[in-house]
Amino acid sequence: MFRLFKKKTEKEKFTAQYESLLKEAYMLSKTDRRASDAKQAEAQELLEKINQLP
Repeated sequence: MFRLFKKKTEKEKFTAQYESLLKEAYMLSKTDRRASDAKQAEAQELLEKINQLP
């Protein structure tokens, strides 16, 4: 309720996107391993970007 008007920080946005990519990679791992690996790599790049933020 108190965060109604507060914007998400850049780190929070990237973290949400990272979690989404990991979920998608997991779902793809059951059917298409190559696409899953691509999503994992994309998530890893995003994680490195998150870690570089202050």
